[in-house]
Amino acid sequence: MKPNILVDAPHHNAEVPLWHEREGCLYWTDIPQGQVFRHYPHNNKTEQIYSGEPVGGMTIQTDGSLLLFKTKGTIQRWHKGNITTLIAEIPAERNTRFNDAIADPQGRVFSGTVATPKRSGHLYRLDCDGSLHQILDGLIMPNGMGFTPDRQQFYFTDSERRIIYRFKYDRATGKLSNRRIFVVTPTDEGVPDGLTVDAEGYVWSARWNGGHLFRYNPQGQEVGRIAFPARKISSVIFGGDNCDRVYVTTAGGDYRTQEGSGAGAIFQLQPGVRGVPEFPSRILL
Repeated sequence: MKPNILVDAPHHNAEVPLWHEREGCLYWTDIPQGQVFRHYPHNNKTEQIYSGEPVGGMTIQTDGSLLLFKTKGTIQRWHKGNITTLIAEIPAERNTRFNDAIADPQGRVFSGTVATPKRSGHLYRLDCDGSLHQILDGLIMPNGMGFTPDRQQFYFTDSERRIIYRFKYDRATGKLSNRRIFVVTPTDEGVPDGLTVDAEGYVWSARWNGGHLFRYNPQGQEVGRIAFPARKISSVIFGGDNCDRVYVTTAGGDYRTQEGSGAGAIFQLQPGVRGVPEFPSRILL
C-alpha cells in the first residue's frame, strides 16, 4: 500500500478531496491560496477551476455542480465557472471560515466553522430547502466527517482536541445525538484531520503533523497506518471507477525542506478495499 504521487505540486494546504463520479476526476482546494483544482487520471490533466475567497469545504450537487463553503459563512454554487450565492454570510462567522463539509444520505450538508479568540467553532446543517441550522457549539477545529455503512451513525473530528466522535444519526431529520468518543489520538502523533469510511465500515483518518494515514476498525482500534513523505496529511477520500483508490491531500509545500519531500502533493494508493461513493448534496437554489 505504498502511496504514489498523483499531482506533484507544492500546495500550501491541499484539502477536502472529492471524487466526481460523473466527470471521472478528483477535485480539491488549496485553502490559504483560495484555489480549487481538478485532476483527470485518465489523461493526467490537472487544471485550476476557481480563484477567490478561500474554500474550506465542498460537496457535489446532483446536477454535477459544486457547493462551496467559504469564509464569513458564505455558501455558493460553482457551475462551469459561474457563481451563484446561496448564503452571502453568517454575521456571527464574519471572522472565520468553514472547514470541511459532507453531504448526508438525504442531500443535506454538514459543515463546521473554525474557532476564533472570541467565538467557539460550530457545526451547521444546511437542509435541502436552503435553511441553515447550528447544531453543535464549543468546537475548536471542526474537521473530518463520515457515515457508517448502515447510515445510523456519524463520525465527526475536532482536530485540536485530538478527538474523533461518533454520534447517533437520524436520517429522517438529520439530527445528531448520543455523542461518544471514538478515538483520541496520542499527543506525539499529530492531530486527526480529514476522514472517510470504507465499505467495510473502517475509518480512514489523515494525521496532520503525524505523517501517516490511519485505519481504525468500528470499535476504534487502530488496524493499520501508512507512511507518507510529508508531515501534514490533511484529508482522504475514496474514488476511481470502482471506488477502489484512495486519494490523499497534504500540506506544507512551501516548506518542503522541513515538511517532507512530498509535502503539498496529492497522493493515490490502492488499499485492496473499496470505499463508498460520497453522497451528493441536494440543496435547492
